[in-house]
Amino acid sequence: MTGFTDAVTYSATFIWCAFQTGNSLRLALAFARLFDTQHEPTFDVPDGLALCSLLMFIVGAFMGRLGDKLGCKTRLWMTLGTFVQTLFTLVATIAIWKSHQGSIADDPAHPAWTSVLSFVSIGCMSVSMGLQAIMGRRFNTQFGTTVVFTSTWCELIADPKLFNIRQFVISRDHKIIAIICMFLGGVAGRVLVDRFGAAATLAIGTCIRLVITVWWFFIPEEQGRICL
Repeated sequence: MTGFTDAVTYSATFIWCAFQTGNSLRLALAFARLFDTQHEPTFDVPDGLALCSLLMFIVGAFMGRLGDKLGCKTRLWMTLGTFVQTLFTLVATIAIWKSHQGSIADDPAHPAWTSVLSFVSIGCMSVSMGLQAIMGRRFNTQFGTTVVFTSTWCELIADPKLFNIRQFVISRDHKIIAIICMFLGGVAGRVLVDRFGAAATLAIGTCIRLVITVWWFFIPEEQGRICL
């Protein structure tokens, strides 16, 4: 869902709802403009969207800590947490649909989303991604980082068995799968935005999250992973 969701927000605002490195740097540059003596310091709409995304991502991440109380690897928490992500994606879908704004921005200085409902939409998407990130990290698998793919690339290249192509290597192959899925998600997200618009694309994303929620009921129990 990382590539899929970010494709929607980046196409409309050039802001990420999952990759918070870019948003953090944008806010740093906005702060640096306060010391620019040659131009009037401004805090424009894209800066506000980046701040909204970052703050709400942190909110979602803190929500992920609730799993520590229920058991971060229990079926109950994985199902409940994914359902909460679904609800936030649904709210984001309704908000951007009601905003009646465009889906694709012409340039970074003029985002397609500028209304209050647009901020609500990107905020809800960021909450869902923050929650997804912490749930993935707590699960402690090779898919542990579901949003920070710079780390995934580095860990993949540094894997001592990177070129051991004659056998299945979990530490390597699962990272490759994650990168490919993120790429395909981004492609699918942008294609759907071009064809149907942001609201319809997010509606599809909501359905995907709902399917994942139900899917957790059928994941077989494994010692140390999923427990009832």
